Amino acid sequence: MEFLGYRRADGTVGTRNYVGVLSVVVCVNEVVEAIASKVQGTVRFTHHQGCCQTPLDIGKVNHTLIGLGRNPNLHSVLLVSLGCESTDLSQVIEGIRASGKRVEHIVVQETGGASRTTAQGILLAQEMVREASLQAREPFPISELVMGMKCGSSDTTSGLVPNPAIGVASDLLVAEGGTSVLGEVTEFIGAEHILARHAANEEVAKGIFALVKRMENRAMAVGEDIRGGQPTGGNIKGGLTTIEEKSLGAIAKAGSAPIQAVYEYGERPQVKGLVVMDSPGREPEILTGLAAAGCNVIAFATGRGAPQGFPFVPVLKITGSRTAAEKMSDHIDMNLSAVIDGGDTIPDAGRRVLEELVKVASGAMTKAEISGYTNSMDIYMWGPVI
Repeated sequence: MEFLGYRRADGTVGTRNYVGVLSVVVCVNEVVEAIASKVQGTVRFTHHQGCCQTPLDIGKVNHTLIGLGRNPNLHSVLLVSLGCESTDLSQVIEGIRASGKRVEHIVVQETGGASRTTAQGILLAQEMVREASLQAREPFPISELVMGMKCGSSDTTSGLVPNPAIGVASDLLVAEGGTSVLGEVTEFIGAEHILARHAANEEVAKGIFALVKRMENRAMAVGEDIRGGQPTGGNIKGGLTTIEEKSLGAIAKAGSAPIQAVYEYGERPQVKGLVVMDSPGREPEILTGLAAAGCNVIAFATGRGAPQGFPFVPVLKITGSRTAAEKMSDHIDMNLSAVIDGGDTIPDAGRRVLEELVKVASGAMTKAEISGYTNSMDIYMWGPVI
């Protein structure tokens, strides 16, 4: 099976060909939005980090911005800085540039305010989009796909249909030499022993248990049990009663392939196959982490109808709920409710999920891309704002 993509200088393959306008710090989000809104062919990434944070978190911001800039769906990158942020702009520029991409940057305090910087940024972005437009799609095997996996606004149908269907799609992709990335460590809790049985070796199994313990300890450090926030209120309205019940459905996205490695948030996989990445379950942070890890498509299961996409990685929304498919039709790409009605099977539904992902990888637009529901992203932080 093949898809039509864009070859990058570092050997990766993009499913989109945007010029990324990335915010280096929260204080320049308005400038980033203004530039991207005026130049067709650009996408913006804004967030709320980059200053007044612990060195640990600033390091995570630097690392994540480098990963985002290196994502194969971006042809080139324009970084927007304020000039006094804690983010290491030079490190981010060099980190992205090492992938062979063109990287430009503009600094609001040096240029002389938002209006002048926006004008300069628009001219730069126009020039970069012209360069990007000269690159054509080429055929590639689906082994070049890196699929992120996510579930959100889950209900009782999520673990029965869309999550296991994504698991089948992941198994098929891995069998073809591709890569799948499973995050949402919060939703391993109570089922981590089952997920660890998928581990390719003992070291990977220990890594899965360590991620869960670290996630629970993070909540306990502020005097709370994570079960006070998971399952969410929406999950409970959807019929889920405990985090363990939610986790048993969520890990079905892993399918049956062996887990080859465990990575930190936003870290790019160094092996093919199924891997696990540290992340929370909330959409803005995990979608950003998957994009920073190099995912070029994302499969997203939803029960009640989660609308979020991502600015430059297509997110395919899949549900097993007929109610969600009908009431949230402007956000749902695939309706698999026939499985619950008895007119379809998980293996067939999973094959169709992979076929649809290949179409999306070749340029078919998702509902989130068409509607532009791709804002409100963020970077996963551990420490306080200081």
